[in-house]
Amino acid sequence: MASPDDKDMLRGFRAPVTDAQAVFDRAMRAFSRPGTIVDFGERLGAPAPLEPAAAALLATLADYDTPLWLHEALRGETVRGWIAFQTGAVVMDRPELSRFALVPQGADLPALSSFAIGTATYPDRSTTLILGIAALDGGAPYLLAGPGIETTTRFAPRGLPDTFLADWAINQALFPRGVDVILACGTRALALPRTTQIRRA
Repeated sequence: MASPDDKDMLRGFRAPVTDAQAVFDRAMRAFSRPGTIVDFGERLGAPAPLEPAAAALLATLADYDTPLWLHEALRGETVRGWIAFQTGAVVMDRPELSRFALVPQGADLPALSSFAIGTATYPDRSTTLILGIAALDGGAPYLLAGPGIETTTRFAPRGLPDTFLADWAINQALFPRGVDVILACGTRALALPRTTQIRRA
């Protein structure tokens, strides 16, 4: 675990109340308008390869009662120490037990069905996956449709896993069950709620 003297690694929000509120508000905007890029800013220190956007979301939304699954690339002592210090979240070995899951840029993405998808009675008992990618724009274009989108909206991520589109179609068909996804790069992120339909432009 990191030493408490490592101030950069353990530094939380500079203004805990207002920073957490700003991150929460922008996360809600992202979910209400799928495909819209939001910027959380450089609000707290976080160890690589944890994306700053992912760190801001965890520091805002996770606590000691939050089951969290980490890709093996994030299971080093530094990242685990940061998560323990900032959130107290319990790191799980089994993705299907998690409320949040983190996969860094360039890492192999497990099938979305391996995470918690909720039940017909409790669809909210599912995983929100935070997936790091190379960029949120400048890549191959896709069209999004569904709740929160008037007709369609275009987004063009770079570094989306090759299997993601087919896997997402399976996930989207599970509604009201299914996984919600946040794509993160640097301080920016966009949300893909399970209701969102994705097709190539």
